[in-house]
Amino acid sequence: MKEGIHPNYRTVVFQDVTTDFAFLTRSTKPTKDSVKWTDGNEYPLIKVDVSSKSHPFYTGKHKVSDVGGRVDKFRKRYAPK
Repeated sequence: MKEGIHPNYRTVVFQDVTTDFAFLTRSTKPTKDSVKWTDGNEYPLIKVDVSSKSHPFYTGKHKVSDVGGRVDKFRKRYAPK
């Protein structure tokens, strides 16, 4: 690989600020914050607003609504005659 053209790929902690859920992964995203992880090491911290612990789809609070039977209307309109 060429030197100096690739971003710094390092271990970081992502923290959901709404639920205080955090996980350790790798990323190239720059940050100035850091946090001490459960293993005793200090890692860069990236704060996010939504994660799998707070997103409605993953928490089961996601509402799916079929307004007025859109699929049925489509099939009726474009059905072969």
